[in-house]
Amino acid sequence: VDYLKYDSCNAFQIPLKWRYERMRNALNETGRPIFFSMCEWGQEDPANWAREYANSWRTTEDIYDAWVSFLDILDRQVEISHLGGPGGWNDPDMLEVGNGGMTTSEYEAHFALWALLKSPLLIGCDLTTMTEDTKRILMNEEIIELNQDDLGKPGVRLWQRQGEHGLYEVWVGELSGNELGVIMFNRGEETTQITVSYEELKWNGQHANVRDLYARQDLGLVAGELRFDVPSHSVKVLRVSQSHKQKSARSQ
Repeated sequence: VDYLKYDSCNAFQIPLKWRYERMRNALNETGRPIFFSMCEWGQEDPANWAREYANSWRTTEDIYDAWVSFLDILDRQVEISHLGGPGGWNDPDMLEVGNGGMTTSEYEAHFALWALLKSPLLIGCDLTTMTEDTKRILMNEEIIELNQDDLGKPGVRLWQRQGEHGLYEVWVGELSGNELGVIMFNRGEETTQITVSYEELKWNGQHANVRDLYARQDLGLVAGELRFDVPSHSVKVLRVSQSHKQKSARSQ
């Protein structure tokens, strides 16, 4: 056994911490590493205490394969995302990518945001019937690298704003090597231009190398800000790194 999920179904009022402590101790006594996934559906704010008991903890009730469920669970990560990190991870539940209830662009948003949050990336669809789009999303190693970055620092929502056609927002995550993962997310019903300055991102400098991770395309040296038209219910997922000039100055 490499992974054990322990939920609270039919717990009959047995104290949570008592049960999870006993399971933690039993797993530790096996003498081999076993990832302990704790699930009490976020009812007692486990992000504030569960690190002592488990390697991850569910933060909400079960997700279901719909845009509204994805948004609801995402919004409930905003206040707690910083509480995850190496050794203990917030778990906003399994991925719904490929189950058919959302559009391809919505699944791209779901996967990328879960990756930046450092959520466990558990595939929840039938592996035998995956479409090419589903494979493209779930097997995008550059998005997975955001999730598996050595720094292990979950992304946070930098801001959310109301536009003419709905809400849009920017998420940012620190990465090892003084890099950033940046996600521009358009919740609205029409394409929206989203702009975020390097000052807002707390980026050291006015130039950066930028790569589009879903397009798998280097966008070159970009000055001052990131500005992109983002279609409805879609994301622009970027990796921001130092320019060669910045790297040379830092090494001197």
